[in-house]
Amino acid sequence: MTNILKVCIFVISCAVFSTNLYASNIVTKQQCHNKGEEFIFAGGECIQFYISEGEKESEINIIVHGTWPEGTNTLGRYAPFADNLSMATDITTIAVALPGYSKSSTNKFAALSHNGTKHLAAQKEYIEFLSHLVSSLKKRYEAQKVNYIGHSAGAFIGSTLTGFTPGLITTMISAGAGYDIHSKVKNSKGLISLIDYLDNIDKNTKFLLIYGTKDEVSKPKITKEYYNTLVKKGFNASLIEVIDAPHIDLDMTDTSIEAITEILEEE
Repeated sequence: MTNILKVCIFVISCAVFSTNLYASNIVTKQQCHNKGEEFIFAGGECIQFYISEGEKESEINIIVHGTWPEGTNTLGRYAPFADNLSMATDITTIAVALPGYSKSSTNKFAALSHNGTKHLAAQKEYIEFLSHLVSSLKKRYEAQKVNYIGHSAGAFIGSTLTGFTPGLITTMISAGAGYDIHSKVKNSKGLISLIDYLDNIDKNTKFLLIYGTKDEVSKPKITKEYYNTLVKKGFNASLIEVIDAPHIDLDMTDTSIEAITEILEEE
């Protein structure tokens, strides 16, 4: 057997192995169902979530985390936050783990911080996935109102969703995030963000924007520009400043929780 033939056989074998390995990591809808009630199949992904039940009917809070190292157990971090919000608002609160985090699948999407993946949160396919996820949770829990609480990239995609799927989100709460990918990325062709869908947003959607004065990741200026853009368009928007707060855990500060509770208590 020639060396060239041996190399060809090796390459083909590796390709087949890689394909089989990838296929074995795919989680089907039935497999997802079998995992239990803390999983939901939506947008082609099997998503793990944590739920803290409240007594208010027809309304849910959905918490969406930002970018963490691939494989991070985000639910371990956000479950206590979900309990706090549920207790403070008496609204059933669901913290989700995006693809690549906790025990959620990576059928179609890698983690937000996956090597080689750029600007996943600004890709149309990812926003479509998020739309399916929020819609599926809304349907499962028979909710009429969805309050979305997002931090960083989780807030960025939620903001985009308000215009991408108008009316799906009743109250959009954004902590430490922007709204315009095109001002951040030089070559943004093919990427999307809220700025592209401003005119589609349901006028009844309420916005609460939170920034930390010591946030070096999403600087206060970005959130203030976001707020001013919404106000100029005539949307119901509120702006909250958290003194001395950095980017990490901005959504979990006492000031943030008080503001979130207050806006969700409004009729």
